[in-house]
Amino acid sequence: MISRRTGLAATAAALLTGASGPAAKAAASHRADRIGGRLQSDVDAILATGATGVLAEVQSAHGRTTARAGTAGLRAPRHPVPWDSSYRIGSDTKTFTATLALQLAGEGRLALTDTVERWLPGAVRGNGNDGRRITIANLLRQTSGLNDYLAVSPDAADAFTPDGYRRARFRPTAPEDQLKAALSRPPLWVPDAEHPARERRWGYSNTNYVLAGLIIEQVTGNPWAQEIHDRIIEPLGLRRTFTPGTSPYVPRPTATAYTWFPGCALPTDTTLALGGGADGSVISTTHDHGVFLRALMSGRLLRPAQLAAMKETVVAEDWVAAPGVRYGLGIAWRPVAGSGGGIWFHGGTHLGIVSESGVTPDGARAATSATFTLRMGDPAQDAQNLAALRLVDRALTG
Repeated sequence: MISRRTGLAATAAALLTGASGPAAKAAASHRADRIGGRLQSDVDAILATGATGVLAEVQSAHGRTTARAGTAGLRAPRHPVPWDSSYRIGSDTKTFTATLALQLAGEGRLALTDTVERWLPGAVRGNGNDGRRITIANLLRQTSGLNDYLAVSPDAADAFTPDGYRRARFRPTAPEDQLKAALSRPPLWVPDAEHPARERRWGYSNTNYVLAGLIIEQVTGNPWAQEIHDRIIEPLGLRRTFTPGTSPYVPRPTATAYTWFPGCALPTDTTLALGGGADGSVISTTHDHGVFLRALMSGRLLRPAQLAAMKETVVAEDWVAAPGVRYGLGIAWRPVAGSGGGIWFHGGTHLGIVSESGVTPDGARAATSATFTLRMGDPAQDAQNLAALRLVDRALTG
C-alpha cells in the first residue's frame, strides 16, 4: 500500500478547512495519491542505493502519508519493514535536548549566556579546555570548540568493528567518562573571551550535548530522561517515543538494523546497541518524530523568544551534502528550491540506522524517514544520504 490516511485525520482536515461533500473528498483523495506516489518513488530510490529497508512519513493538518520499501530483515526477505517501526533516531535527539534547555531559559531558570562553569564547576578544565569560556549557547549551537568524545575516545577504532560492537553493545558509558575522553585533547578553539556566546566558529561535537544534558539535570534536579518525558513526550502524546536508559533493545515492531563495518564484505546485525544520552539515545517512530517537529516549529513547545533564539544560526560547512546549511540551537536550516523559507532539520545516525527528517518553518508539514542500513566508509552511503535528503526536500515543497 503506497499511502495511508487515517479517517480521523481526514475528518479533522475537512473541519479545519470548512470543506465537505464529495468534491472535497475527491480533492483530498487526489492530493493524498499524488503525495503518496511521489513518497513511494523516493523511498524506492533510497532502497536502490543498496539499503535493506526504508520507512517514511509525511504529515500535515490534512493527515499523513506513509511509504515503505525493502525487508524487515535479510533472514526474512518476504517480510516488509513494519509500519510504524521503532528505531533509534540518533542525533535527532539533540533537538529534544535543545528544546528542554530553551524551555528552562524561557522560565528564567537558566540563561543561554550562562557558562558551563556556572552550572558544572571545574567540569571542563585541562589541556586548554576552559568551561569559563563556554556558554550554554555555545554547546547548543556547536560553537564550543570541544572535541567530540566519539572521535577521540581510546576505544574509537575498536568500536567500529564487528567484534568491538559485540563487546560494547551491553556496556553503558557514563557521561563523565565521555567528557573525560573529550578533555584528554586540547580544544579545537576556545570561544571569544569577551563575548563567548557570539562565537561563530562551528564544529560538530557530541560532547556539547553530553554537557547540555548534565546542565539540565543540575538545573532541574531531575534526570534528563525524566525532563524529556514530562516536558515533551507526555504533553505531545508520543506513545512510541522514549529514552531507553541502559537497555540495548528496541521494541517491536521494528526492522533489523544492519551495519557494514569498514573492510567487511557482509553486514552485521547491530539492532542491539547502547550509546549516547542527551546527545543521541531517543527511540521513536516516523510518526512521533514528525509530531514533535511540527509542534516545535508551530510554537507549541517554546515561547516566541526562545523559538527565535533556536533559529539564530551559524554557517555549518561540510556537515551534510547540501549547500547553504546553517546550524541553530539543536536544529539546522538549509535552502531548498521551491521553498522560499527553506526547511529546518537535523538528522541522526546510529549503528544500522540513519534518520533523515525536515519540517517547514511554520510547522505545517513534516517529513521523517528511517533507513535501516549504515555503510561505514562506503561511497554507497553517500548515495543513500543524498537520496534521503531528496526525499525530505520533495516532501516539503510539493
